[in-house]
Amino acid sequence: MSHERISILGLGAMGRALASALLEAGREVTLWNRTPGKAGGLVARGAREASSVEDAVGAGDLTVACLLDDASVRETLAPAMPKLAGRTLVNLTSGSVRQARELAGWLERYGVSLLAGGIMAVPPTVGTGGAFILYSGARDLFDRVAPVLAPIGRPHWVGEDPGFAALYDMAALSGMYGMGAGTDHAVALVHAEGGDVDTFKREVLQPWMEQMLPIMVAGADVSESVPDEYNPAMQATGLENILSASGEAGVPADLAGHLRASLWRMRRALAAR
Repeated sequence: MSHERISILGLGAMGRALASALLEAGREVTLWNRTPGKAGGLVARGAREASSVEDAVGAGDLTVACLLDDASVRETLAPAMPKLAGRTLVNLTSGSVRQARELAGWLERYGVSLLAGGIMAVPPTVGTGGAFILYSGARDLFDRVAPVLAPIGRPHWVGEDPGFAALYDMAALSGMYGMGAGTDHAVALVHAEGGDVDTFKREVLQPWMEQMLPIMVAGADVSESVPDEYNPAMQATGLENILSASGEAGVPADLAGHLRASLWRMRRALAAR
């Protein structure tokens, strides 16, 4: 792209973080939000606040949407489609695979190119070394856009299918929330039996999960089989013990769903032998 003028639609916590990182990198940023007045310090740092979506889209070489959901993206863009025609939209709004594919088709009818995205960061980490952004869509479009948006996070292309960024985003979040369920259960168990929760989290849980995470990711599988080295009989017994201990401690049953799912898999593996 010959210029680096970027319009951002949506100034929630993530939208503000994106704008901040781009301003820090020297990009020319125009902002729009449904509720005026959220630009705050971003305007003081050099951003421009547009009075309408049409104004915002017209001011940028590239438009980035970071809104609540798919419906809000369509509702927001509808009046601005004449301005957006022939331009590129980068949609960083969280949504499903189907929604991303349908949005790409809708935009194509208006001559708008879509690069779909998934933000692998939380607002405080946007623009830092650990942040990365998933993108899907035409490879040549990604190659043109990626350098412009690199300040918000490392660009990572996952395929031509516009739904793949959402797919990988939802799948990665699923893994994160699964870990969250496990850690919540672990802390609840220690707390229920009178253990020192802070010490447990710092000295036991975190180092243990850091040690096991690469093994868990490498061993993730879509089949119902369990490798012999995992010893499913031993794993099943261990899971039954954890569930029993949790019940004795009065840990809410809904926190143990991840354990029951793992036990189900081990029992299926044993039954298949």
